[in-house]
Amino acid sequence: MLITREEALAYHRNGRHGKIEIRCTKPTSTQRDLSLAYTPGVAEPCLEIARDPTLVDEFTARGNLVAVISNGTAVLGLGNIGPKAGKPVMEGKAVLFKRFADIDVFDIEIDADTPEAFIDTVRRLEPTFGGINLEDVRAPECFIIEKTLEQMMGIPVFHDDQHGTAIISGAAMLNACEIVGKDPADCKLVINGAGAAALSGATLYEALGFRHENIHICDSRGLLYAGREGMNPYKERYAHPDDGQRTLAEIARGADILLGLSVEGAFTPEMIRSMAKDPVVFAMANPKPEIMPEQAHAVRDDLIIGTGRSDFPNQVNNVLGFPFIFRGALDTRARSITTNMKVAAARALAALAHEPVPDSVSRAYGGERFHFGPEYLIPKPFDTRVLVWEAHAVAEAAIRDGVAQRQLDLDAYREELAQRLDPTRAFVAHAARAVRAHRPRVVFPESMNEKVLQAVATIEAEKLVRVELLGNPQAIRKRAESLGLDLGDAEILEPRKIPDLDALVDLYLASRLGRAQGQPKREAVRDEIVANPLLCSILLLEAKLCDALVAGAEVSYPQAARQVLRVVGMAPGQRRAAGMHLVRLRDRRIFFADTTLNISPDAETPAGIAEAAAEAARRLGVEPVVGMLSFANFGESDHPEARKVAEAVRILHERAPQLPVVGEIQADWAVRPEEFADLIPPEHMLDRPANVLIFPDLSAANIAFRLVRALSEGEVVGPLLLGLRRAVGLLPRGVTAREIVHMTAVVGVEASAHP
Repeated sequence: MLITREEALAYHRNGRHGKIEIRCTKPTSTQRDLSLAYTPGVAEPCLEIARDPTLVDEFTARGNLVAVISNGTAVLGLGNIGPKAGKPVMEGKAVLFKRFADIDVFDIEIDADTPEAFIDTVRRLEPTFGGINLEDVRAPECFIIEKTLEQMMGIPVFHDDQHGTAIISGAAMLNACEIVGKDPADCKLVINGAGAAALSGATLYEALGFRHENIHICDSRGLLYAGREGMNPYKERYAHPDDGQRTLAEIARGADILLGLSVEGAFTPEMIRSMAKDPVVFAMANPKPEIMPEQAHAVRDDLIIGTGRSDFPNQVNNVLGFPFIFRGALDTRARSITTNMKVAAARALAALAHEPVPDSVSRAYGGERFHFGPEYLIPKPFDTRVLVWEAHAVAEAAIRDGVAQRQLDLDAYREELAQRLDPTRAFVAHAARAVRAHRPRVVFPESMNEKVLQAVATIEAEKLVRVELLGNPQAIRKRAESLGLDLGDAEILEPRKIPDLDALVDLYLASRLGRAQGQPKREAVRDEIVANPLLCSILLLEAKLCDALVAGAEVSYPQAARQVLRVVGMAPGQRRAAGMHLVRLRDRRIFFADTTLNISPDAETPAGIAEAAAEAARRLGVEPVVGMLSFANFGESDHPEARKVAEAVRILHERAPQLPVVGEIQADWAVRPEEFADLIPPEHMLDRPANVLIFPDLSAANIAFRLVRALSEGEVVGPLLLGLRRAVGLLPRGVTAREIVHMTAVVGVEASAHP
């Protein structure tokens, strides 16, 4: 991937300069809000913290705030360019912390040329931050700085240049050894480069099982050996007895693993050729590695290779480490980051690489598919599961090592982590808990679809619902095996072998779908049911042979909805079905209806939709406040469309007098009533914003929902079909496996309301 100088400069300069900003996390739209945020309200948390300083993390952002600190003496291979020139890098680090682990960062560039000045500045920052990430500080000063600050401060201090590469490459080496069938303890490991990453890495590799006497480190002058001039205490630890072999070429002979933390071209084809059987090479100089992968493969066909670059397999990328290590450390209020926490991070990454890779990761990498093996040793940074696996492992190690000041329920913490970068998961967490209690049977007709099978594997692993797949069992199992998926206890129903097939034929003939075709022959109907998995699943649902249906991954929404509505009847008291989308925004959850079916409804229809949507919201753990939306407010327009909404409100008040309803009302007034308090008549003012939005027609609902989805950071589940006597979720185009899992949880909750 080529990035030009002009593109890079424009990215950082255009629009708001730089890459980060500060945002408020609490309401600030009224005088009361500001009085709570600052004076006089701010005095109360100040007094609480003064009474008990440990409460600072409860009343401020400190517990989720990390300082990225540098003096710019060893920046990204650019060298000693100074603190100001290093600031774009530190801002970039802040972006990665936030993007991958939801950690807030202040980047701090300090003018400190000596370890003493650096240490004195940083140690005074402890009241502000929950952790310190040291960055781009030259060796050997970085060793002194980190060790001294660790001893002086009661919060985690982590020099990523020392430990990040070690953790990620350590995970990759463990998996490479597994693939080639070698025990790390027996491997000859040769490291070229003796800077911070190499020397700290060697220590971690020992903790991962590589033996000290098998680790050989070379610098620009060759092997670190006993008695060599110019050594320092950090290099002396890995000095080998002098046996006359001192050059990298000599030391690389017979090596099992060759690790480069040095410069372009340091490894030659001859070195690679001289290595042991099934060699492993990590050439991590950036942007140009010690040897290009194609050069290495040209001389060895039994080679596993990784680099620091994203355009080759097995990228050793530090972003797989520091955000998640700090996440676990912050959440346990750890006093330090121990060796065991680093080992736990490496082993978690190694273990995750064995798992099937979600389709969302494939999409982030242009559709490329990944499976554990020689070209996929460690997870990709865009795999959101890294947060869960690694931070959880780090937190568990912190508790075990006794450095945690906050004990966690580790099972609950795993779910909390999963929700951090997946707002929709948080939205459906209530649904998932409710569904697991009774595990309804959910049928999936598109059983050969890759995304459906990936979702089923997750559903089975999480014991969410009882899965029923329609199709040929052998073909489905073979397809899942080819994708590396475990379908667990999912039941596979072959349509032609369904015992109640004759009952499904009877249902078909009695339905609107059957009546529309006159009187088709039973044998023809049987053949159609067997050949059409979607139709078969709808009939199974109507026959109560399953509890819910999730479909649409391979069928257009109108086509699927048409078949459902012609077979599945309406719920008692409901005249029309409707589609509802669930939207999770930064600070709230909102239900949009009707977004899919009723083009130009009468007044009765939106009233019925509002009742159904409000009940669905309650089942999902949200107390509904219905906003009946219009272009006008409270009778100010006599247009027929405004009168229609007003009539719907009247009907709703009459049929559901306990339901909080506001309308007819404009959308912004409904969702931000506090901003229009002086304009909304007292009799229409509710104490909460509307969260169930009912639109006057399909055009308004569909446009509004799609705009919110496209222009916000909101996450969406849906559409869920409302008003039916059975639970149905129809999938949108381009659905992901994750979205199918979420839809399944929501539909499972709906099934509880359709006995």
